[in-house]
Order: sequence, then structure tokens, then C-alpha cells
Amino acid sequence: MDRRVVITGLGGLCGLGTDVGSIWRGMREGRSAIGPIVNAQLHGLEGTIGAEIKTLPEHDVDPRQLLAMGRFSLLAVLAAREAMRQAGLSCNEGNAHRFGATVGVAFGGYDATEKGYRDVLLGGASRVDLFSGVKAMPSAAACQVSMSLGLRGPVFGVTTACASGNHAIASAVDQIKYGRADVMLAGGSDAPFVFMMVKAWEAMRVLAPDTCRPFSADRKGLVLGEGAGMAVLESYEHATARGATILAEVAGIGLSADASHIAAPAVHGPERAMRACLADAKLNPEDVEYLNAHGTGTKANDQIETAAIKRVFGEHAYSMSVSSTKSTHAHCQGAASALEMIACVMAIQEGVVPPTANYREPDPDCDLDVTPNVPRERKVRVAMSNAFAMGGVNSVLAFKHVS
Repeated sequence: MDRRVVITGLGGLCGLGTDVGSIWRGMREGRSAIGPIVNAQLHGLEGTIGAEIKTLPEHDVDPRQLLAMGRFSLLAVLAAREAMRQAGLSCNEGNAHRFGATVGVAFGGYDATEKGYRDVLLGGASRVDLFSGVKAMPSAAACQVSMSLGLRGPVFGVTTACASGNHAIASAVDQIKYGRADVMLAGGSDAPFVFMMVKAWEAMRVLAPDTCRPFSADRKGLVLGEGAGMAVLESYEHATARGATILAEVAGIGLSADASHIAAPAVHGPERAMRACLADAKLNPEDVEYLNAHGTGTKANDQIETAAIKRVFGEHAYSMSVSSTKSTHAHCQGAASALEMIACVMAIQEGVVPPTANYREPDPDCDLDVTPNVPRERKVRVAMSNAFAMGGVNSVLAFKHVS
């Protein structure tokens, strides 16, 4: 359990771009990818806004594999391949059993589920597509990543709604610490632009009509996005032995549950997760220079998260940098915290805090330094990422610079 776990590769796709470089540039510039959805078949929901991936990158995924792959699985595979390329790793018969994957997903392949419904119940077809079930299952993304890259170690899906990405990374860290794997691909993926998903969020009255404005007094709710974020995690010994470039260390993990309400956030669960993360990382509150907030842009989340941050960090809450990059890539469900992991690692790498975009009016109940609209140069040795999900499950990760 004393094994250190480091990040040696990153991959991602979202509305901001189809690789980590373009995603980070969009975050750093505070460029919002939110706009009208034009590619998805939303069946009467035209005019819906979100952060959509307009064009997928060129790829050579086997067409036979694509037949059994939903969109969220494809996004995960493309992100995982990019991460492996950056890490300079590949599997072979000698090491594949020491490589694994965990992929977090909030909902999974609802594109396949909805297509089956429309084909059979609305279109009169006698059966659904052959691969509908395997496209829809939440573990499909992890399975497809393992098949695409030849990973034969621990492989499984993780689903804890909007905290799934962080939970998947935490689970992958445990596999390495316990010695079950030397390398894990870990992150999250989701593609929620289908009729049922949009209507479900609409029914909860939390969707913003214009854009996502976390912590701004005039915020009106969250905006949906699609995407994937993946990291190559290795034991420190494995990475240094092969001379890998280490991007950051996963320094601490904090997990908790509110145990109070299926949809309404509470302050005690997020507070406990942040405290547990600091304790696991053996860090003091004042060691954290940057906190990537859950920051959905809903009234309740932003106020409660601010209160929890103040409880944990005290006076330091006003001197550390906070931001919500959901203002740029929107709320990508199971992929959200995985994309925010990219923000934390790149902030450590470049000494730049990405801003909270679209910010207009201070809210006295959200009176932290939320880095409004403009990036800030700042040396970041430790960054923390919050993920608080429906169901009251919370997952917080801390990342630190490795000299």
C-alpha cells in the first residue's frame, strides 16, 4: 500500500477539442464550447444547447469493433489511445496482464437504448440491433479500452453519476497500490445527447437556458456536455525504471457519502471527502494552491460547495485559487472529473490556473477567489479536484508536482 502512483500520459476529447493540447488551451483561455447541438438526433428538442464534439478525429479503430461500440465507448478508446501514446507505452504478451483499465460513466450507452426503443416500439421492428446490450452496458467503455489496447489486467467500469471519473481514478490507484497492476488506464466517458437524457435533466429544472456561469450571482443552472478524459497511471518505480516523464503524482484520495437525499446536495459529505483527501495525501490545507471545483452552475451546488470549502480550508480558502472548468466544457457527466483531472495536471505543469468562464456578477454566498474569466499565472505544486454526485456520493483527488 506504500506504492506511489504517478501520471505519465493524458488523453481527452470534449467540446473544446479532440486532444489534450486543444482542451487545455480552451480551458486556459476561458473559451466556452457551449452552443447549439447540431449533430445529435434529439427528436424535437432542436435548440438545445450543450458542449458537443463537432467532429471526431481521424482514427483507425477496427470497423468490426466499432459495430459493437456506442459513442461513449468510442470516446473512451480515443482518449485512452492518446494517453498511451504520450506515455510511450504498449502492451505485449509479456506485460499485458499487468496493464488494466477503469472507466467511469454516469449513464452509459443510452444512444443504443433509445435507438432500440424507437426501432421496436415506434418503428415496428421485430428486434433491436444485435449489439444493443453490449453497447449500452456501463462497463462497455472499460471493456472496449482493454480490447483496443490489449490490456489483460484488472478491467472494470465504475458508475457513481457525476463523480464516476474520480472514483474510477481512485479505484485504479488502489489496483496499483495493492500490486494487482503496474499500469492502469483510468478516467471517464459519457455521451448524453439523446432525447431521454436531455428530458431527464430538463425535468429536474436544472438546465440553464443560455450558458454555464458557476459561482456567478446570475447563474441559471448546468449545461450538458459530452467527452472523455483518460490518464495513464503507473507505480513510481515502474515509471522511473523506464525513464518516463512524470506529469504529476496522485497524492491523495477522499471518498464519502452524504446519506441524506438522492438529488439535493449537502455540506457535510463534500467537507468530509476533502478532509479525507488531505489526510490521505498528508497535506495541510494551506498546501493546496489550486482547487478545481465541482462548480455546476446551479444555485444549490455552488453555495454548498463554497460553504464546504470554507469549513475545510478556513482562511486559506480566500487565498488559494478556485475555478470551475465546467464553464468551458460543460457538465460531461461521468467524464467531467476526468477532464478536470487534466486541468489540474496541466495547471501543475504550466503554472497557470484556468479561469471560471462566463462569470458576470459576484455572489456573496460564493465569495471565494473563483478566477473569473481570465487565467492566472501561479506556481501550482498541489491541485485538488472535487466531484460531488447525485445520490450524495463524493470523490476528491489531490495531485502534486514531482520534482
